[in-house]
Amino acid sequence: VRRISRYNGIQPTIGLGIIKQRGTNAVAIGDAVKKKMGQLGDFLPKGMQMGIVMDTTKFIRDSVNELGTTLLMAVLLTSIVCYLFLGTWSSAFNVILAIPVSLIGSFIVLHFLGFTVNTFVLMGLSLSIGIVVDDAIMVLENITRHNELGKSRVHAALVGAREITGAAVASSLAILAIFVPVVFMQGIIGKFLYQFGMTLSVAVLISLLEALTLAPMRCSQFLQLGGGNFVTKAVSRFMDYLASVYKRALISCLNWRWSVIAVAFLIFGSSLFTSRAMRKEFLPPQDQSRFLLTIYTKMGSSLAFTDKVFHEAEKLYKSRPEIDSYYVAVGGFGGGLVNQGISFITMKEPKVRPVAAPFVKKAPTQQEFMAYFRKELAKIPGVDRAVLLDLSQGGFSAGRSYPIEFVVQGPDWKKLADYSLELKKNILASGYMADVDSDFNPNMPETEIIPDRPAAAAHGINIATIAHSIASMVGGLKLLPNKYTDESGHRDDIQIKLKPEENQVAADLSRIYVRNVYGQIVPLTSVVTVKEASTLLTITRYNRERGISLFGNFTAGKSQSEVINYIKKTAKEMLPEGYHITMSGSSAAFDESSNSLVGAVVLGIFVAFMVLASQFNSFIHPIVILLALPFSVTGALWALKITDISLNLYSAIGILLLMGIVKKNSILLVEFTNHKRSEGMNVKEALIDACPVRLRPIIMTSIATICGAIPSALASGSGSEVMRPMAVTVIGGVLVSTFLTLFVVPCAYSLFSRLESHKHQDELDKALSALGEGGASHAHKEAPKDR
Repeated sequence: VRRISRYNGIQPTIGLGIIKQRGTNAVAIGDAVKKKMGQLGDFLPKGMQMGIVMDTTKFIRDSVNELGTTLLMAVLLTSIVCYLFLGTWSSAFNVILAIPVSLIGSFIVLHFLGFTVNTFVLMGLSLSIGIVVDDAIMVLENITRHNELGKSRVHAALVGAREITGAAVASSLAILAIFVPVVFMQGIIGKFLYQFGMTLSVAVLISLLEALTLAPMRCSQFLQLGGGNFVTKAVSRFMDYLASVYKRALISCLNWRWSVIAVAFLIFGSSLFTSRAMRKEFLPPQDQSRFLLTIYTKMGSSLAFTDKVFHEAEKLYKSRPEIDSYYVAVGGFGGGLVNQGISFITMKEPKVRPVAAPFVKKAPTQQEFMAYFRKELAKIPGVDRAVLLDLSQGGFSAGRSYPIEFVVQGPDWKKLADYSLELKKNILASGYMADVDSDFNPNMPETEIIPDRPAAAAHGINIATIAHSIASMVGGLKLLPNKYTDESGHRDDIQIKLKPEENQVAADLSRIYVRNVYGQIVPLTSVVTVKEASTLLTITRYNRERGISLFGNFTAGKSQSEVINYIKKTAKEMLPEGYHITMSGSSAAFDESSNSLVGAVVLGIFVAFMVLASQFNSFIHPIVILLALPFSVTGALWALKITDISLNLYSAIGILLLMGIVKKNSILLVEFTNHKRSEGMNVKEALIDACPVRLRPIIMTSIATICGAIPSALASGSGSEVMRPMAVTVIGGVLVSTFLTLFVVPCAYSLFSRLESHKHQDELDKALSALGEGGASHAHKEAPKDR
């Protein structure tokens, strides 16, 4: 026996793991396996049963259902916002129709792209709800404004849609520009971000198409003004009042342009210091109600001793009401690792998890329970160390799924072992890590049997006979082709070996005798020398270089980035030339994703600048528009700090998404100001006239985006830990950037307008006039000089 397995501490068990093939659906396979198990259960002998120890598809199903609920809530909240701002159900209905058109259209496109309904796709759709209505809101609000000025519905639909087309196209392309670099990101992170980016991009493109075609058509037929109730009228009056207040504040700000910009960037700079004190990690821990636990006894312990320790551990498992079931494999997965064993712990779902001492106020989260369990396991006699693994921290890496993993590498194995042990000791003493484990297993007891050649020759015994006898008695020997047939007719191999109780220590070798060439029996101990020593259990390499892996969890209050930086710094100071550390697993994925996301943001801003430059035929206006980006980062960092959420992969995706969203407000202001200047106004007059007019759609689209993210920010079910960072980031970034953009962009526009060059436009107007098409009227020709 090399491994002992039990389920819930009672029944002897054989464990079987089901792993899906690449490109297949985990939930569908899980359902098929459960169905097949039901069929096979009828064939099991009496007294045997088949059950599920751990089902990872349940969390997948629950998290997808949670995202589906969040998606519906986002649709509902966004619809209510549209109704409150637009005042009538006909207006709101025209905008709300953009949601099903975009969602259904997105699912059709995603189907042909081969995407599955996964977390990233559903998060992309959920966060797109507040965005896909933006274009429809802009178009409808502009059509409504022209209708209120006395134009007919058809005339208002034509003029209003044409007038806003430039801004709508520019804002949608600006969002797409941010996600273009994501397509080229490498590694597993790039694959998932590709699905997220494509989902959002498809939804935004379809919403733009719907806003520029179907929305004006519907408005020309069904748009109705007036009516409404006291709530919608109150919202309308409040927006009129807010526009008048904003206009007065804008006039004051335009008189203090440099001061406004300086204060805004001072706020941005101060927010960057906030990020230094924030926790940074690759993935936020999730309460998946399951974790793995590895218990080690001292090197050289027998399987029986390790099993005895596990019996004590199972008493602890059974005593905790939070645990639903557990499965143990003493001897490891493959058997043979007799000084260790692994436990699969499945906890009760958070909604039904009981409250028990030492937790008195509320039921513990999975992470809180693991911290408590770590201390309790250390009290069990015989436990050398216990290592807990939070499966949610494995993320997308191919390592051991610990948040901290690295390899100490170098040429000399003995020195490598010494350095790794010293580094492990240093890290444990620092308090940065818990559950520190290593694949370096020294002091494995070994018995060396050295033949005494002169004595063997004197007794007439050759070396092969000695080796064969030891192998047979200690390791066991099958007597092939002989078989034993039992009463039922079943044939079994016959194996000879010393009895287990006579095969424990080196002294038991005295029980072995060997036969010499004369047929005489000679004690083995008279022809060999026995030495007791220690050796390594395994020798490992990483990337074709000798390496010892260290891995574990970071302690409460520490962040993944903080621990990784400490390890790198310590290793640099400790290791001599020729020896180094290499981050692996989740730690390597953390470094890779951080660098990739920063690169994607920088490249995305550059692509967005080029798109905006071609849209506005200017290098100045894109700079003014992109000034909204720093303030979105400010809002995101503040929101994460207030809600105590770490900077992780999902909050970084939220910041990436913000880079596309917040430019919409700037584009609306700049585009309509240009339109007013083309009518003959100077820069200041155009800003004072255009910005208050665009306040309503800006506020409305911003609130719609925020409301679309609120359900994700307030989610508490399965998978909510990965939804909240992204949603909180979007809410904070949109709030702060919207407020600052309304003042900073007009001030910057006023200052940068002096740098505009009109040479190319003058030549274009002359060429068009020569062709008989008429030159366009532009601000620089008709407006007086702005001072």
